[in-house]
Amino acid sequence: MSTVTGIDARGARHCETTALGVLLRHQGIDLSEPMLFGLGSGLSFIYWDSKNMGFPFLGGRVKPFELTRNLAAGLGLELLVQETTSPRRAWQNVATALAAGHPVGLQLDSYHLDYFGSKVHFGGHVVALYGYDDQHAYLVDTEQQGGAVTTSLTSLAQARAARGPMAAKHRSFTLTAPQDLPSPREWIAPAITACAAAFLDPPIANLGHRGIEKAGKRVRTWLQRTDDPGRDLPQAALLMEKAGTGGALFRNLYRDFLAECTDLLDSGHLRTGHRLYAEAATLWTEVAELIARAGASADARCLAQAGDILGDLARMEREAMEALSRVESGSPRRSGP
Repeated sequence: MSTVTGIDARGARHCETTALGVLLRHQGIDLSEPMLFGLGSGLSFIYWDSKNMGFPFLGGRVKPFELTRNLAAGLGLELLVQETTSPRRAWQNVATALAAGHPVGLQLDSYHLDYFGSKVHFGGHVVALYGYDDQHAYLVDTEQQGGAVTTSLTSLAQARAARGPMAAKHRSFTLTAPQDLPSPREWIAPAITACAAAFLDPPIANLGHRGIEKAGKRVRTWLQRTDDPGRDLPQAALLMEKAGTGGALFRNLYRDFLAECTDLLDSGHLRTGHRLYAEAATLWTEVAELIARAGASADARCLAQAGDILGDLARMEREAMEALSRVESGSPRRSGP
């Protein structure tokens, strides 16, 4: 039996930022979830469809674990990542870290976790492990999944060993903060401009603002893309709003990140980006509602309207990222007279 003491087991809206929050608070660094997401340059977009997929996928963030790598690099954190094909060594890796007093991040397939409500395979799920006994592991997951939760050691082993899209080989990781961590204000501009650069110049048309534009054209055909629109369209809408995205396909998180940044940094470009993402977040929720309505009613007009809004969003987010790409460290926000 081993349990790390002093764990702040607050759950949050998104799995990776939830785990990062647990690990960093144990290091004495308490940042909001939007700040973690933004400093990890987490926002993105992908439209993905292929012949072997049951239905198209809309994603709103960078690929699993890239956010963690970005955050660690930007903040100057020591990120120790361990992967192995051996279940025995995988468990030894986490047990050693816990015995040394370090909570551990795990990437796994949420399908196998005892407490998980939605039995869908997702190999990019991330949790924080802070203890175990003879039968159970003690984890921190999102608020939606219960925050501080337990699962059997058997189910945890299955989740870590799972293979498939986005899965990793028993990946575990720890974070160690330097003694002289700089002010968050110094991290803002590099994180924002890196995110903007990737969004504005994607390598393929399925990503970034080009991906949103493509989604606007393809979503109009979704009633013909499925043999069960009453199942697949509401499910797609649910994933946009409820599946750990924080709502609006992660745009709520990025909007709130930019709002926090405007309190720390005096930049007109930053304020422009925040205003546009506040508008975009509302529109993404409207798109999700229209997709769900189309599934329930089989009304193609709902999808046509969703496609029009996605076209507007492609232009709006491109404009927002163009402004954000010009954010500089600049002057701190001054308060008071």
